[in-house]
Amino acid sequence: MKLFLTTLAVFITIFSGAQTTDTLIYAQGKILNATTKEPINAKIMYQSEPYANVVGSLTGSSFSFPLFDGEKYSITIEAPGFAPAKYLLDPTQANTERKIIKDVELGLPATVAKNSETTSHRPGHTMRLDNLIFAVGTARISPESHDELDEVVAMLNNNPTMIVQLEGHTDAKGDPKLNMKLSQDRVDAVKSYLISKGSAKSKIKTKAFGGTSPLSMENTEQAHKMNRRVELRILEN
Repeated sequence: MKLFLTTLAVFITIFSGAQTTDTLIYAQGKILNATTKEPINAKIMYQSEPYANVVGSLTGSSFSFPLFDGEKYSITIEAPGFAPAKYLLDPTQANTERKIIKDVELGLPATVAKNSETTSHRPGHTMRLDNLIFAVGTARISPESHDELDEVVAMLNNNPTMIVQLEGHTDAKGDPKLNMKLSQDRVDAVKSYLISKGSAKSKIKTKAFGGTSPLSMENTEQAHKMNRRVELRILEN
């Protein structure tokens, strides 16, 4: 009898494991250089959406992780010298082997000038101002940021019907009210600079998010740095 119960327990365990394996969907992919197609060693961060019940990270030139409970997952890939990439993985897109295959090609960082040359500036298009630098904890713009902001001025001047929105983000550390104020102060400072260089005030709107829309939920300095950003969204053109 004891042997029978032991055998039954093993069978149930194996059966349960098989069921779990059969129903899980995995996201898999490689990280490649968009130009050379060579593998890139990158940091891969993922989280379930919309509540980040599951958060994880990997390092390497490939990734594989399960999507639990049929939830969608966002995945962010970062590598030094390359523009970050972010995708949303939907379990309904899995193939017959219950896998979502997503190879990611990373390109060089895109400046506003490059975007001006290679995109149609369609409404909804968003550009991250990667070279915009503020003094720590303040809205004081560093002189190193002026070249990129001058490119924004040129873009607005070259597109008379364009209306943009500056969107400010902080990390989630500290007082949420102070973070919201800081993000508003920063986009206001950018708007003031653009106006001082000849851009029309009516063409520039602002919106503060504080730490409410992070790109990563990880509690690391790298993630906090990525979350601190100003993005330029084209509203009309």
